[in-house]
Amino acid sequence: MTNTNATNLRKNLFEYLSQAVNFNDVINVSTKDGNAVILSAEDYNGIMETVYLMSDSRVLNDIVESKKEPLEQGTVYDPSEEW
Repeated sequence: MTNTNATNLRKNLFEYLSQAVNFNDVINVSTKDGNAVILSAEDYNGIMETVYLMSDSRVLNDIVESKKEPLEQGTVYDPSEEW
């Protein structure tokens, strides 16, 4: 995570955006009114998908139950398998 203030952000905006997009860096920007966070759209979308999945009790239950299953009993992903 990179920390900066609003003045420095204005001076180096392109550099900070590049860091967020190309290196998945999270930019914490402090202002007199509070902090803001800049992150890549890819990271944001990943967070939103996780929030959505965790809000579905069936999906959450499946994840909890799968953690109880011994790894040897798991199914191996086959990319040629049709769904």
